[in-house]
Amino acid sequence: MSFSLISQEKVTISGTVYDNSNNETLIGVSVYFPDINTGTTTNEYGFYSITIPEGSYRIQVSYLGYTTIQETIGLSIKTTKNFKLIEETESLDEIIIESNIEKINIRTPQMSVNKLNAATIKQIPVVLGEADIIKSLILLPGVTSAGEGASGFNVRGGAADQNLILLDEAIVFNSSHLFGFFSVFNPDVIKDVQLYKGGIPAKYGGRLSSVLDIYQKEGNSKNFNVTGGIGLVSSRLLIEGPLEKEKSSFLVGGRASYAHLFLPLFDNDNKAYFYDLNSKINYRFNEKNNVFLSTYFGKDVFGINDSFVNSYGNTVVNLRWNHLFSDKVFSNLSLIYSDYFYGLILDFVGFEWDSGITNFNLKYDFKHYLNDKLKLSYGINNIYIKFNPGEIIPNREDSGIVAEKLIDKYANEFAAYLEAEHKISDNLTFQYGVRFSNFIRLGQDELNTYQNNQAVVYNDEFKKYESATPTGTENFKRSDVISSFSNFEPRFSMSYILDDNTSIKASYNRMAQYLHLLSNTASPTPLDVWTPSGKYVQPQLLDQFAVGYFKSIKDGEYSLETEAFYKDIKNRIDYINGANLIANNEIETVILNGKARAYGLEVLFKKNEGKFKGWFAYTLSRSEQLTPGRNANEPGINQGNWYSTPYDKTHDFSINASYELNKKWTFNSNFVFQTGQPTNYPVGQYEVQGLNVPIYDDNRRNADRLPAYHRLDISATLTPEKNKNRKWQGEWVFGIYNLYGRQNAASLAFRQNEDTFKNEAVQTSIFGIVPSVTYNFNF
Repeated sequence: MSFSLISQEKVTISGTVYDNSNNETLIGVSVYFPDINTGTTTNEYGFYSITIPEGSYRIQVSYLGYTTIQETIGLSIKTTKNFKLIEETESLDEIIIESNIEKINIRTPQMSVNKLNAATIKQIPVVLGEADIIKSLILLPGVTSAGEGASGFNVRGGAADQNLILLDEAIVFNSSHLFGFFSVFNPDVIKDVQLYKGGIPAKYGGRLSSVLDIYQKEGNSKNFNVTGGIGLVSSRLLIEGPLEKEKSSFLVGGRASYAHLFLPLFDNDNKAYFYDLNSKINYRFNEKNNVFLSTYFGKDVFGINDSFVNSYGNTVVNLRWNHLFSDKVFSNLSLIYSDYFYGLILDFVGFEWDSGITNFNLKYDFKHYLNDKLKLSYGINNIYIKFNPGEIIPNREDSGIVAEKLIDKYANEFAAYLEAEHKISDNLTFQYGVRFSNFIRLGQDELNTYQNNQAVVYNDEFKKYESATPTGTENFKRSDVISSFSNFEPRFSMSYILDDNTSIKASYNRMAQYLHLLSNTASPTPLDVWTPSGKYVQPQLLDQFAVGYFKSIKDGEYSLETEAFYKDIKNRIDYINGANLIANNEIETVILNGKARAYGLEVLFKKNEGKFKGWFAYTLSRSEQLTPGRNANEPGINQGNWYSTPYDKTHDFSINASYELNKKWTFNSNFVFQTGQPTNYPVGQYEVQGLNVPIYDDNRRNADRLPAYHRLDISATLTPEKNKNRKWQGEWVFGIYNLYGRQNAASLAFRQNEDTFKNEAVQTSIFGIVPSVTYNFNF
């Protein structure tokens, strides 16, 4: 850079970028000045700000799927300039500059993040034809599932409870419908999805493995619009429009399954269905003040002849205020309510079960664009949490069931953070900061005490761990502090530019997790219970290191991302053999604190442009856990040796491809392969009254594996030409899940055959070939 350029006065240009068709703000838009090789991207609310020397420059505003705006602008005083981008399909005279977004991504120190838009998610073939965010994420490197029909997802060898899932900033505790067949996120309502696997910004905390940050659409403030789809098992409808044109809008989206309605035709009284409802209202008072109110409510019901009914779901409400203090200071204040509930009716026994977790969250975030080399992010976050472990309620007088309430738990989690993105030179950029977190376990009605403060004891005679017997109880007021934990969580990442298309990046982050999902199954279930850190349960602490190589090829037509990572986790919960977690009021008596580690290599190669698009993702990794003895006389779990976690997948690769044949037909496919899930096979057997019973070795945890998992899915989208000149737009999506009918093992059970009396292994598979057809519409 010349001296004359350095000596010039600096001027700030800021504004908001919108979608021209509906006035939705756009996240992550590239605002680039090619003459001085600098730029920025819009934040979560479409706002950008950049300070550069005064003068006349070319400005390029680009976003994937939209026509790039290119114009010359003279800057002599601070300037507010908004942009409205037009989708490429609507444009007549396109200006396509493909490399800008990739150039910004190459230069930013942010790494280990994947982004998907709604259009990409809807193209990916999934089971039963229902577009799904979680199933789409599993096609990315470092992300796996526990198998078909399993809820949650695993990131870089972490457990499902180590993922922070946010919907419009509100915490979602269960991301699955129908025990994992669908996710709770309606694709019609979603605007932006980002998954952070490492190098996690300081504003996020409370989980170790990842942050899934999802933003809903704001609603069309220009025109009334209806979008929907009709499928084999579910349908959805989205209505949006202006309340005050160009200033205020609303959005209401609903989705429901209805396959259970046909069961009575086959004399089947069972039921299994879900529904959810999204809504959002926003009001733009002026250029400096926006208010948003967003909600989500979802519920699942699974029942067998009305004698067994299981229901669970999420409720979230978020009231947000965006305020622009100046052209350099953007703020967002949020007041959030989030609730996860779980209910069970057992009529044949005569009682109901109710449990859940509720939190109230106040957060205030700031983005401060100091100058062209330094941007600050800072804010505070406070969450008050109530845990309802469970309550038994008799539902008939003759049941003989006694009402019982497990003791409620209470906690408060506070955090403050400060982070800087600092451009040291044209080639070197740092992102560094720290998050301070404080977790207080508040008073509860009763808390057990144990001899030597050990809730788990080792029985030397039987060589096994057992639950300790309480020696008494302590009573507290709600305002009392049972335990308090504080942690400084430093974050650091950097990028070094080798050339305009190539960079290397590195990151380190420490994370603290104070909440634990109690589950000793391979996949979380709605019956699993969250518990807070406290007197007998320590918070989990993570140190993660990552290094990567990133390259944009042929002006962004292709891109290559490779990353190596190492994760070290302290105080990871482990369970003694035979642990019972359901309705246990003394949960501390079946858990021990151990540690975990995960390490691996990820590769993502993408083709971003043209009729043929897609990606190849591969992960080579290990995920292991260790719980040593607490003293020299104890062996620990698995004899104190490292063992594979239930979510360890050595090899994981996927291919996603789409091909636009013409205006009418688009074809999509994906192939997935994963190493089989760790499990245990019997090591022997014994006979009881003529029956052979398998023997399992408690000291060989997860020493075996299920068969490898793989499948191929395809889909075709037909967009009739006759719809192009009508307001009503429709398309047909035809799909086949698991094209070659692979019987993937969800589990293996060992038993004695009733006819031959020989031992046999029985494999349980969820899906074979599953065809689907969905009709989507928009008007």
